[in-house]
Amino acid sequence: MNKRTVIVSGGLLEEAFVLDVLKSEETEFIVAADRGLAFLYEHQILPDYIVGDFDSTPKEVVSYYRRETKIPIRKFNPVKDASDTEIALRLCLELGRGNVVILGATGNRADHLWANVQTLKIAMDAGVKARILDCCNQIRLLNHAVTLHREDAFGPYFSVFPLAGTVEDFNISGAKYPLRHHLLTPYDSLCVSNEFAEDEVEISFPKGEVILMETRDTKQEL
Repeated sequence: MNKRTVIVSGGLLEEAFVLDVLKSEETEFIVAADRGLAFLYEHQILPDYIVGDFDSTPKEVVSYYRRETKIPIRKFNPVKDASDTEIALRLCLELGRGNVVILGATGNRADHLWANVQTLKIAMDAGVKARILDCCNQIRLLNHAVTLHREDAFGPYFSVFPLAGTVEDFNISGAKYPLRHHLLTPYDSLCVSNEFAEDEVEISFPKGEVILMETRDTKQEL
């Protein structure tokens, strides 16, 4: 079983979905990032590490973990150069954690979501798998070809966007809307909301970096 590290951040935390992830046998290590700590406190789940500036976490929650547990806590000044999610991800890399899942990285604030998507590049550059997850979306970065399997798919739809400029010779096979030798640019929506046509979809490109979003309208839509 491929064990995973889970970061619980302060954005959207859909209760049933998040608890399923946290209580799964696949989850080996939990990092609470700022307001995500309040969710863990409410559900009596002990993280393995706590980080953040705690500007949006109830003081009594932080005090409880300081007083009643021996969980390592790293507190940062609210005036800092990185988000709490980025700090938590860098901690995971420092601790040698792999296969990182970030919960609470989506929500009402589009600026926070985009910052968190860009933060995934820190893990990719370090050779560590990392993804953002909520009940309807799985977001990861790719710098190499990947094969998606219908039976293991997060949802029925997938979209691809360039992360750092144009991607040449971009290909999608096995999908409802295939592509061959396409010039993928940041300025069009051609690769939004594709679907499986076969049991396997292959996405390939010789160089570059892309954002892959696997999506569903509801948790049950598979």
